[in-house]
Amino acid sequence: MPDSALIVIDVQNDFCPGGALAVEGGDQIVRGINDLMSDFPAVVLTQDWHPEGHSSFASGHPEAEPFSMIDMPYGPQVLWPDHCIQGSAGAEFHADLDTTRADLIVRKGYNPRIDSYSAFFENDHETPTGLEGYLRTRGIEKLTLVGLATDYCVNFSAVDAAKLGFTVTVRTDLCRAIDLDGSLKAAMEGMRGAGVVVD
Repeated sequence: MPDSALIVIDVQNDFCPGGALAVEGGDQIVRGINDLMSDFPAVVLTQDWHPEGHSSFASGHPEAEPFSMIDMPYGPQVLWPDHCIQGSAGAEFHADLDTTRADLIVRKGYNPRIDSYSAFFENDHETPTGLEGYLRTRGIEKLTLVGLATDYCVNFSAVDAAKLGFTVTVRTDLCRAIDLDGSLKAAMEGMRGAGVVVD
């Protein structure tokens, strides 16, 4: 599969048990992801990389609770607990993840004024991360996505990739979800509706 890549989404300490925004079972997928890497000629890792005081953190909105919604200039935004702060232990990849296979690491969410779930665009759905150009120049057309969390960063990345014309598969056995107020069901329906193969 010379035209295929494995995209590993945000397998970071803060999204694993004990982290600031832990996804249940987030550490259980690491070994399977490592095993899958050898099946792909290209491996890309994404990394949430927020500055302190990021606008998507509930701590910066005194009247708001974590996981509540607010309207940002670019649309609705979940307010999260502080997580994946640049240079922190929580932002590091899970210690067991084989980062040596990564051809590219895409850091996202570093703009303090806008969140970035997708590996391809910030949450305004307009500002690119540069990942599309990298994949195009390598002749990659088929993407398999794994990682955290199914209903947020995996979902947004998969839908954007499909809209950009890539052939996209999400390996749900190697993802875990937050499932906030039915977000997992909505994400699954949305991915399938965008033409993503949900495996």
